[in-house]
This record gives sequence, structure tokens and C-alpha cells, in this order.
Amino acid sequence: MGARARRWLIPVLAMALVAISLRAFDRVADRLYPPPLERISDLSTEIVDRNGRLLRAFANSGGRWRFALDLDRLDPRFIDLLLAYEDRRFWRHGGVDIGALARAAWQFVSHGKIVSGGSTITMQLARLIEPRPRTFAAKAQQIWRAIQIERRLTKRQILGAYLTLAPYGGNLEGLRAAALAYFGRGVGHLPPAQAALLVALPQSPEARRPDRFPLAAKTARTRVLARAVKAGVLSAAEAAAATLRPMTARRRDLPALAAHEAARLAGAVPGGTALVTHLDAALQSELEALARARAGVLGAKASVAIVVAEHGSGRIRARVGSPDPFDGSRLGPIDMTRAVRSPGSVLKPFIYGLAFEAGIAHPKTLIDDRPTDFSGYAPRNFDSGYQGTITMAEALTLSLNIPAVKVLQAVGPTRFMSRLTRAGATPKLPENSPPGLGVALGGLGVSLIDSVGVYAALARGGEPVGLHSAGAGPAAPASGPVLGPLASWYVTDILTKTPPPEAALRGRIAYKTGTSYGYRDAWAIGFDGRYVIGVWAGRPDGTPISGLSGLATAAPILWAAFARIEGGIVSLPGPPDGVITAGNLGLPAPMRRFGAGASVSALSLSPLTIAFPPQG
Repeated sequence: MGARARRWLIPVLAMALVAISLRAFDRVADRLYPPPLERISDLSTEIVDRNGRLLRAFANSGGRWRFALDLDRLDPRFIDLLLAYEDRRFWRHGGVDIGALARAAWQFVSHGKIVSGGSTITMQLARLIEPRPRTFAAKAQQIWRAIQIERRLTKRQILGAYLTLAPYGGNLEGLRAAALAYFGRGVGHLPPAQAALLVALPQSPEARRPDRFPLAAKTARTRVLARAVKAGVLSAAEAAAATLRPMTARRRDLPALAAHEAARLAGAVPGGTALVTHLDAALQSELEALARARAGVLGAKASVAIVVAEHGSGRIRARVGSPDPFDGSRLGPIDMTRAVRSPGSVLKPFIYGLAFEAGIAHPKTLIDDRPTDFSGYAPRNFDSGYQGTITMAEALTLSLNIPAVKVLQAVGPTRFMSRLTRAGATPKLPENSPPGLGVALGGLGVSLIDSVGVYAALARGGEPVGLHSAGAGPAAPASGPVLGPLASWYVTDILTKTPPPEAALRGRIAYKTGTSYGYRDAWAIGFDGRYVIGVWAGRPDGTPISGLSGLATAAPILWAAFARIEGGIVSLPGPPDGVITAGNLGLPAPMRRFGAGASVSALSLSPLTIAFPPQG
């Protein structure tokens, strides 16, 4: 090796060593001090309906509205607008645009102030995940972080992360939150005027808030539109039309549909989850409006609750816990679909069903409706009148109290309570109190959601189903059917004979009403061939409402709810094999009059189970 070669060898080796050392230092520093990307995952919890529409959201750990963004569902022209304004070479650079930085430095020297920052979207993302004061040292930090981020994320991931964290004023972060709050819409299609404003806002989110500073917001929007024309993203005509669009004047509240159920579901999943439910936002919205209107008619402190479920699958399509969950004057925060209340007569059909199942009665069996003393318990009918000798079907249709108590005495209160639990219900009795004959007339406590579950079983021929708002739902109880298929059909057929309220839609549903003692609770629960709907009305504090009744108050709401179901009323199935359609004289002699045949205890029935206290 010649002397000249040796003179060059040492500097070359030294530079190589420096390069290797710098690269090694970079790799070590990169591993020791990775960018804090976990902030991207600190998202708001979303509860969405079965079609992906937001029902209700819950702020993230920092109290901010921040939703994950799927770029595949974002209007592609918005991306073009954003990159034309913010980062034209985004797809080509490695996190730092040297040309943009040089331009920003020259503008600073020429004007004596910062004209443009030269930051790429990746550098802006670095600032968002690790906020620092705007200094030259912070800019150097952003450059390094941007390079680190580019090593870890794809370009699409970087763009999605930026549009998730970008500030939009107040506690709004990210494009989806801003589009919802300012325009009440998603990001799948954004008109040019709205898209341009959403591009401009993150640079000065507070100074350009359209609800507070519309002139500044409009000026910033115009600049974005002008840049879009220059870049060929918009035509001059499109930009001119967008410039003339009025500026939004307010910030909207985010959706709060199914507020009670959404809160319950959100509490059961990790923060930041986007949970897809079986609820239908359109139906939920209509029924909440219905509940508000009817509660307003009922007067001060009144509330209305509604549950709609598909009885074939158990999927809940709508669940209204109160007319307004944020109205304290009506105790709106209380979810009345879960509140334990007296059901009045709404569960009477299952008492008759047990008699039909046991073979001791038939809908055409005669029963006496006369004053009766049951060992010191002497119930009266709702209207204090008596019908004499009538059929079981008529007694149930008229919701007479004395016949219901007679039938319950025959089938047994404990058996009745046990069958309710088979449907997944958790009926309540006073502490240390066994079930008595009073449970026939509402002398127990049960929730609306549990009652709807019992009727869902009736609609399924007696087979229980677990009602659920999300996921696969709970397994149906394994303790057996609520009623047999024949008994279920007899009861259903009787309930279809209940006259509908005036002006109700045409169609046939099986339904029953109930009114608790003292006019405190009004109930109506019914089903067609597809849906089961339950309605409760009253005051959450238990005070009475004059004139409140299941027939006059809850039944019209029930039918109005069915009228809001898409597709209308679906026909109920026909009778199963084995149904006896004869009149009273065509029945076997022991079944012609109630009490003339064998007692329930003498029949072969499924064994009793303990209903109270709950087993386990």
C-alpha cells in the first residue's frame, strides 16, 4: 500500500467508525427511548347499534372525545385536501421533509418570525403524542420522534393516528369527534366546505372554533380551499361554492341513545372498546320520543320505559329506561326497565297456563266469579263487580281477580314462582315471606326486562330465551319450559282477543295489561310473530297517578310501539297438534267446570323447585 493510500485510509476508517457508532447509538437510543405510541390507544368507548351507528360514547381517561378512525371508511377526498394543505410529500418522505424545513428556516430568517413550521404530518403526530413547548429543541425532538414513528408504523397507520389525535377545540380530538360535534355526521362523505374546515382546525383549534369564532374559521377554510384548487384537488367552481356555504354556528351534543343500557354495557368492557350491539338506533330514537311524549301527558315526575326484543333470538332491539336519562325532575337516571315494581295483573296469563298444562282446565272451562274468602283473604275485582259463571278465557280476557286467585290456589303459588324463574326472571317477595295467593294480583316484585323475558318464552311455545343487547347472550335456563306448547298456545289465543285501544293499527297481537295497587304502575306486554314489547308507566318514586291504568295508559303506548316496527305486525303461528277446539259441552266432564276434577297435587307434574330464597 502506497503512502498516499495510507493517508486516506485513516480518515475513511474514522468516518466509517463514526457512521457505525452513530447508527449503533441511534438503534440503542431508539430501543431505550421509544415513542409513546400508547396514547393513540387511549380512546373513547363507543356503544354502536347493529348497523354501526353510534348510540352513545364515553370520554377517554383524560375526559376527551377521541374515536378510532378507519381510513377505509374515510372520504378519500378529505385525505387529498389534508395532504395538499399540510404535507404534499407525505407518501414519499421518511418522516421529515428536508425541503419544507429549509423553506421554513428561510422564511424565518427573511421575515424575522415563524411563517410556516415545516412539520410533516408524522412530526405533528410526534408532537401530539408527546406535547412540548414550541422551541428549537422541541423541533429537534419531533424530527427524531418522526423518524422513530416511521420505523414502527405504515403511512396509513400514521395518517390514521394523526386523524385520531388531532385537536379540534375544547375536548374534541380526532376527525370523527369533530365531524359529529360540528356537523352531526360521520366521515364517510364530507362536503368540501366541511372537509376544508376540518383540515384547517387542528392548526389553531381554539382560535378557529366555528361555534365561537366563525369569521376566523371561515378565513382558514378559504385558505384550505384555495390550496386545494392550486393542487388540483377541487375545481374552482367547487371551491367557490364551498366558500359561500354558511359556517356552522354551534357545537352539537354527541348522541346519547339507549343511555342506561349503553352505560351498563360500557362498564362491562375495557375502555376504548367499540362495542357493536343488537340495538337499532332508528327504532330506539323513535321510542325515546314516544316515551317523552307520553310521560309529558302523564304529568310531573312521570316516567315511561319500553323494551323491544326479537323473541326468536332474544336480541333486544330497543330499550328505553326513561324518557330522559338526564332529567332529574323525573328521576330520569333510574333505569325503569330494571326497577323492581308490582306487576299488577300482567302475569295472570301464566297462572291460567299452569292449569291448562296440568289438564285441570281448558279455555272453555267454566269458573265462578263471585265474592270468595280464601281463609281470610277476600280479594275484589278491579271494578268491584262480579260476572257470575264465565269461561276461563273470559275471566282472563276481563282480567278478573277472584278467578285468578282460585286458579292459583289450585296450581300453587310456589309452582307459579318457579315457572317465572325458568324464564330467567328474579321475582321478589318481602323478606322471609313465602309466596301466597296475593302474587296473582301483583303481590310480588318484578322488573320490566324480566317480565318481557317471561312473555318471550310464551311467544316461543313456552321455551325460555335469554334476552341480550350484545354478543351471543346468556344461555337459556336449563330447568325446563315455562309452559308446555299446548298451554302456551291456549294462553296466546286468549290474549289475542283482548280489544286493542282506539285508533290502534290493524293487526293481531297477544297482549296483557296490568295495574298495581294504588295506581302506581301501569303495564302492557305483548307479542306478534316476531317481536315482544313491554311497556311500564308510572312514577319512579312510587307515588300514585290519578287515572293511571294498564289499559288506558300503557296499552296505547304498546300499540304505538308496534306501529313503529319496520314491516308491521307479523302473524302469530297456528295451533300445535293436540289442541282441543271444542266448546264447553265438548270437553271431558271433569274439565267443564273448574274444581270438578282432579287436583294438581294428584297429577304427574314436574317437581317443585325452590324459588325463594334463590338457590346458591
